[in-house]
Amino acid sequence: MAKPKVRTLFLSDIHLGFRHARVRELNEFLHGIEAENIVLVGDIVDALSLARRAFWTAQHTQVVRTLLACQRAGTRLVYIPGNHDASLAVLAGMLQGQFEVHREWVHRTARGERLLVLHGDQFDGVVPCSRWLARLGDALHDVTVGLSHRVNNVRRMFGKPYWALAESMKLSIGASVRYISQFEQLAAGHARAQGYDGVVCGHIHRANLCRIEGTLYANTGDWVESCSALIETGRGELKLLRWPNVTQSLPQPADSLIADAA
Repeated sequence: MAKPKVRTLFLSDIHLGFRHARVRELNEFLHGIEAENIVLVGDIVDALSLARRAFWTAQHTQVVRTLLACQRAGTRLVYIPGNHDASLAVLAGMLQGQFEVHREWVHRTARGERLLVLHGDQFDGVVPCSRWLARLGDALHDVTVGLSHRVNNVRRMFGKPYWALAESMKLSIGASVRYISQFEQLAAGHARAQGYDGVVCGHIHRANLCRIEGTLYANTGDWVESCSALIETGRGELKLLRWPNVTQSLPQPADSLIADAA
């Protein structure tokens, strides 16, 4: 069967090298979609996690191989380093022949909208968050992600769909919800102030697609908690996909594609 085709696929926060990254789900997703452009919006490899504890499996390698295979097949591959893979930017720069590397990037949709694409760590320190709350948040994140990973491994064994347990738990904490809202407002305002129609980012592991005071805000989510991605169809429409409920949102293979205008 022909794969559904999209104009652009945005992915972020895969965290390859992190033991709780949902690489099996991501590999299945990547093998079921074809994109003219793939934009990697930061934290693709978790260099910080690898520095603390080396962890890498064949599934992690397969993600890299699949992305590079897409590039060799003609897909435009754009890489925007995040805070977890910033140390790899030099290495990425040496691979300019295989994909493009930018700190920030402007994507023009098929509809002509200009979207500022960045990881989102630029706003760290700007969004108010006390030090004790940040440390508590990190500790809770490690616990909830670990629990979610184990639960979903069991669910997968029994043929059950992925359940974004860690994300649900995060959204039940008032301080976390307020931080996410402040981040979204700041990111959208940053793009608006620079004259862009919207912003595409990652970083906070909270997938969302909405308009904030008239400015498009799109967060790709992640492949640790939400297992989500952002796509642009051939007609320039943006859609948020969540694994495994993606097929109903993907365009049919016959969906016409418009040449890259970014």
